[in-house]
Amino acid sequence: MKILVLEHPRVPSEKRFNDIASTPLWSCLMGGYAAASLEQNGFDTIFLDHTAPGACFDATRDKIMSLNPDLLCVNAVYFWEHTPQLFTLFSTLKTLGFSGHITLFGFFPSLVYRKILHQCDPVDSVAVGEFEHTLVELAKALEKKRSIESIEGLATRSCLSHTKHCTRRPEKNPDQFAFPKRGGIEETETILASRGCYNHCSFCPIPSFYNQGSLWKGRSPENITKEIQGLVDQGTKDFYFVDPNFIGPGKLGKKRTMDLMDLLTPMGIKFGMETRPQDLDDEILEQLVKAGFESLLMGVESGSAAILNQINKSSKAAVASRAISLCRNHGIEPEIGFLMFVPDSRLDDLFENMDFLIKNNLLDRLDRTANLLSHTQIVLAGTSGYETFERDNRLKKTGIFGFEGDVNFSDPKVKWVAKRVTFACHTILKNMSDSKSPLFWKNENLNVSQKANAFLVDLFFTLLSQAKNISELPFSDIRPGENEIQDQIKAIITPPKNH
Repeated sequence: MKILVLEHPRVPSEKRFNDIASTPLWSCLMGGYAAASLEQNGFDTIFLDHTAPGACFDATRDKIMSLNPDLLCVNAVYFWEHTPQLFTLFSTLKTLGFSGHITLFGFFPSLVYRKILHQCDPVDSVAVGEFEHTLVELAKALEKKRSIESIEGLATRSCLSHTKHCTRRPEKNPDQFAFPKRGGIEETETILASRGCYNHCSFCPIPSFYNQGSLWKGRSPENITKEIQGLVDQGTKDFYFVDPNFIGPGKLGKKRTMDLMDLLTPMGIKFGMETRPQDLDDEILEQLVKAGFESLLMGVESGSAAILNQINKSSKAAVASRAISLCRNHGIEPEIGFLMFVPDSRLDDLFENMDFLIKNNLLDRLDRTANLLSHTQIVLAGTSGYETFERDNRLKKTGIFGFEGDVNFSDPKVKWVAKRVTFACHTILKNMSDSKSPLFWKNENLNVSQKANAFLVDLFFTLLSQAKNISELPFSDIRPGENEIQDQIKAIITPPKNH
């Protein structure tokens, strides 16, 4: 029996070019974990990674047809408006005579599996939730020509006749999983040291994927170290932990991390990670840095207590400020996950956000400023936020299978500010990716960059003040509009003509 595990091409989005929230970061390892689990159980498995920039679906189609696997396992990742191309691939394969079983796994298909099975005939099944054991059991059943209907976590069309959720119960011991296959050794390798999340933020799909609620399971320090050592032996010295919460909850989470740092310190590696502000203290930061810790993404999300409560962040702005200060005391400049705009933001929340960002010196670098000032909550199927907005009749389903949800701002003034600020920040960010622009990230003009940074901060405060003070005029009449903002940015980045 021949099995093909596919990481399909990702087509960049024009509208969402700056958003990374279509799937949790650890999705990048899912295909490798699936292939490794199948190989570990003795199956002839090919791992096809077509995620490199420029990869196209035509070449993927031709490769699949040439390999002609009995089972095609696809890590289906949502990639905004271009996602329908993936399902066109499945239809084209069937039209060309492909007869293998097509199963999907990953966050996106797990969260909308009923709609996929109802609307996409070429897809035969979906491994819902944690997928490694499910795929192995599916392969065994197909190989022996047994029924697949009773496999835990495997959704087939028979599930459409009942309302029972098909998610597989997560493996209690993540050390049981084989280390993921990799397409080749990268300069920075990603590592998944734990699964799930112990919180349940309203914008996050992780709790729904794993357990329909909060769940966190850490690999043992010895197991993690063994995987890293194997990669070090192949020449890798830089790593990034893709766990949404690397440290884990409470005293046990801290102890596990400290034990892991003791094992990593002699290896001489460098690494980055993501974690929550409340998990950091002086003792753990000292051990992290000693072991090679260099970069951090910390989910703060808001400086407003009201918004933190709305999104169920279970944290406070003061805790985040303390964590930022602690990191800097240990030589770490943290990057911040932040939602400047959420559907129920008030102008006061925006003022509080700006106060938080300025007090914590987070608006002094253009790339960070443009991101922090423009991020808006993305509402995806499977999150508690999506369910709440749908229940309140505020959700307009968009994207294939209704995976995205558009939610209007409850305050039209916030909507007006958000539209203009986001336009300005995206204009700046597009210039930072243009090699001909003085803001190009590889060789940006520092003077121009500082002027652009100051412009974005000043613009935000100007718009906030106008929105607060004007109550009757149509918002479309209030300056500056998008054309004027674009002209102002152009004046900043266009060098003066010599006379």
